[in-house]
Amino acid sequence: MADLTVALFQAEAREESAEEKLERAGAAAAQAVEKGAELLLFPELFQSGYNSAGEIRRRAEPFDGPFAGAMAGISERYGIALAYGYAEAAEGRLYNSCLCLGPDGVLLANHRKLVLPSDYEKSYFKPHAGLTLFDYRGWRIAVLVCYDIEFPENARACAQAGAELLLVPTALHRRWDVVAEKLIPTRAFENGVFLAYANYAGEERGLPYFGGSRLVGSWGRELATAGKGEELLLATLRKEDLQEARQRLPYLPDVTTIRY
Repeated sequence: MADLTVALFQAEAREESAEEKLERAGAAAAQAVEKGAELLLFPELFQSGYNSAGEIRRRAEPFDGPFAGAMAGISERYGIALAYGYAEAAEGRLYNSCLCLGPDGVLLANHRKLVLPSDYEKSYFKPHAGLTLFDYRGWRIAVLVCYDIEFPENARACAQAGAELLLVPTALHRRWDVVAEKLIPTRAFENGVFLAYANYAGEERGLPYFGGSRLVGSWGRELATAGKGEELLLATLRKEDLQEARQRLPYLPDVTTIRY
């Protein structure tokens, strides 16, 4: 059973061009690979910025657009899988999506956010339906975006579909510290999964971010936690830990026995 080393890039929120974002992404990928990472997760809407006003519409692109092509080049150059949030243009609509690329630059998955939390997001995006899972280096991985993970049903559905690791890019406001500090470890614990939660740091057009990105183990214990600034986190995930947690706390099979 192969271990998997995962990195999170807690990016400082900045007003910057696509080229500048790609430069930062490349630098983060290079640093992650140097430290032994095999997968790197960026925050929600990393490509456009989250609280970026008209940049969302201006930078929106298909899943195989120019920004995606450049990120695929970074994946291939450094030999690392990348997952990042972006504004996806498809079917005449916009979706708040997360694109996952293999170390060869080939598409692994594309997840569209299931639940939109505010009038702000609803003014840009449409919600989507359906789980997103893919296989990478012997791991079954699911993707949820920000608010998606705050519903226990979504995490449970992913776990019941076989997910061992949940990737969650986010843009968490400073006031919602309870989500990162309490809810995220609980989601990992109650489903026996690893969970990677990548947020922003700093402030973007008046929106203060909490920071607090984290990698959480299948026992609900934090493996690595970021502070308030830009930071690269890493942790190695062990299948043995996941199996031990699920054997000791068999929530997934036992939930099917509940009758109301």
